[in-house]
Amino acid sequence: MIKITCANCHKPLSLDETKLPPREVQFPCPVCKEKIVVDGSKLQSAAPAAETPQHHEDHENEFGEKALIVSADDPALRQAVKLVGFLPVLQPDAARAREFFNQEFPRLVVIHPAQLTQPPLDGMSPIISLMPADRRKSFFILVGDGLRTLDGNAAFLFGVNLVVAKKDLPQFPQIYREAMASHERFYAGMNAVLKEKQSA
Repeated sequence: MIKITCANCHKPLSLDETKLPPREVQFPCPVCKEKIVVDGSKLQSAAPAAETPQHHEDHENEFGEKALIVSADDPALRQAVKLVGFLPVLQPDAARAREFFNQEFPRLVVIHPAQLTQPPLDGMSPIISLMPADRRKSFFILVGDGLRTLDGNAAFLFGVNLVVAKKDLPQFPQIYREAMASHERFYAGMNAVLKEKQSA
């Protein structure tokens, strides 16, 4: 792993040089979106030959903003999260997921229980029962086989921001962007009202 720093916002990033192609690559900073340029050929020529390190099974060993997935390992979920610009961090246990949440406050949390039960979700209480102030820091998505995508009533009953049917994961980027835009408009309006009340 090497450490690089965004020249614009000075955010430190960790980068696995073994994943870089032997050429110059560009990618956006996960914080300020400014372009970062890294020359893979220089890094590889300077690095000693070594075996590619094994990844921890629960954590993608890359740079970028993390999303919490509360689920057993599921390639479709990991891919869906990557397609909207996040690095998936898998936590099968809800209690461990809550610990991770309280440390990292990830902007996106995806919950995929082994069995979808009636609300409240069995076994998911530690991550579902967060304090409202903490929950507002993230966007919670419930994924399941028996759900209807964008069902607002189900989202309310399960205590999440969005529900997505497992079969609709191939369309996840569009679903997520539309739901997130609506979510941000709602909170922008609510915050404006609160500011008016505070200044009155």
